[in-house]
Amino acid sequence: MMNAILTLIDNIVDIYIFTLLAYVIASWLVTFKIINPWQPFVRWILQALGRLHEPLLSRIRSVLPDFGGIDISPIIVLLAVQFGRNLLFEYGA
Repeated sequence: MMNAILTLIDNIVDIYIFTLLAYVIASWLVTFKIINPWQPFVRWILQALGRLHEPLLSRIRSVLPDFGGIDISPIIVLLAVQFGRNLLFEYGA
C-alpha cells in the first residue's frame, strides 16, 4: 500500500515539474514574440499554467533579491521539489 502511495506522489511531482517547465518555456516564447499570447488557446494555456504555478513562484520571488531581469524562482522550485522527492523516498520507503 505504501509503495503505491509513493508512486502516486512521485507521478504527481513529475506532472508538476513538466508543467512548470512548460510554463517557463511558454513565457520565454511569449517574451521573444514567437507565440502570440492574444490567441484564445494560447491565452487559456498560459492562464492555466499561471494559476497552477504563480502562487508558489510569487512567494519565492518576494523573498529573493532583485537579480535584474533574471528570474531564478523556477530553479529554486525545481530544486525544492526534487529535495522533497528525495526525502520522501529516503524516509517513506
